[in-house]
Amino acid sequence: MTEPVSGLTADMADMENAFVEFGLPGKPGTDEFWATAGTPASVPADDGGWVTLFLWRGSPASIGFESWSEPVPLRRWGDTDCWYAEVRMPARLRVTYQFLAGDAAYADPFNPVGAGGDRSIAATPDAPAQPHWPVIGAGTDVVLPLPRTRIRWAGERLGGRRTVRVHPAGGGGPVVLLLDGDDWLYLHPAMTAFDSAVASGEMPPVTLVFLPTKDRAAEFGCRPELWEAVRDELLPLVAESGVPADLDRLVVAGQSLGGLSAVYAALEFPELVSRVACQSGSFWWTPDAMGLADPLGGPVGGSIAARLRARRPELSGLRVAFDVGEHETRMLPHCEPVEALAEEAGAAVRVSRSASGHDRAGWRQALLRDVAWTLA
Repeated sequence: MTEPVSGLTADMADMENAFVEFGLPGKPGTDEFWATAGTPASVPADDGGWVTLFLWRGSPASIGFESWSEPVPLRRWGDTDCWYAEVRMPARLRVTYQFLAGDAAYADPFNPVGAGGDRSIAATPDAPAQPHWPVIGAGTDVVLPLPRTRIRWAGERLGGRRTVRVHPAGGGGPVVLLLDGDDWLYLHPAMTAFDSAVASGEMPPVTLVFLPTKDRAAEFGCRPELWEAVRDELLPLVAESGVPADLDRLVVAGQSLGGLSAVYAALEFPELVSRVACQSGSFWWTPDAMGLADPLGGPVGGSIAARLRARRPELSGLRVAFDVGEHETRMLPHCEPVEALAEEAGAAVRVSRSASGHDRAGWRQALLRDVAWTLA
């Protein structure tokens, strides 16, 4: 895990324009300074990475990064209301973060790139662009557009009631089942991004089905109940919804435990799932891993690799795109054997690495690209 560092090396008392190297004029804490403050801002570091400046105004706080590092405390500039941190970041990183102040978490008020109402996204200058994903300003008043069609699913196999939203991007087509659907509704505007990708000709029209989860650990483990429920209960409801949908071509897109579940479905329900977009699949998973002090410390590739080795299935009908954050040093050893074993079994496999850690902000461009590839 990368170890961020915080703090300026020069004497603060001698620096009227302390952050000028980051493109910020004026003395920290003055009205002039705050009027032009825009961060995060990065400058090259000696090691080929970046030093990135974050600013916070008002009270003591720290920066909480998603999966990439431990929280980084902010330092106060003299007796002003300016709090700051200089954080060393590796090359090619996009990361979700929050400011943690007391018991509350806030988006960065100086960063226009948000993820939901209380998260922001930082990217080093060398991180690849993410076309089709609109800039959604951070703040509690952020309201993302939602699909008009809602399905009330009272599942017998999974129990409980769920609201499943359905959106025909470009008029509808093959079904793209988005696991952890609420994240793609309320944190990252997948509906808008898919509409844009379809309009640009980068993927054919598709019908998005946003599947929420109630208990990720239970539902996304290697168990058949979820996929029996999708086959026997959810997809018939989609067919009755009135939204154009080609149920004979189903793409399952999942991240982390959702990626694990998607690949499991392709192995156990091949007549249902033959196209998978998997980002950072939790291939460390075994039936007892979640109860261990170190869940990633078990057999390499977990239960999925073991199934592929033992059963040697014929997977020539499967198209599966694997993507992992290049900074996920502990996930990579588990993902690599599953990628290789799937290809050896005859699947059409695409492998890529995103400029991120274990973070939806990095996976989201791979989501569009890999769904398009599975339908090519």
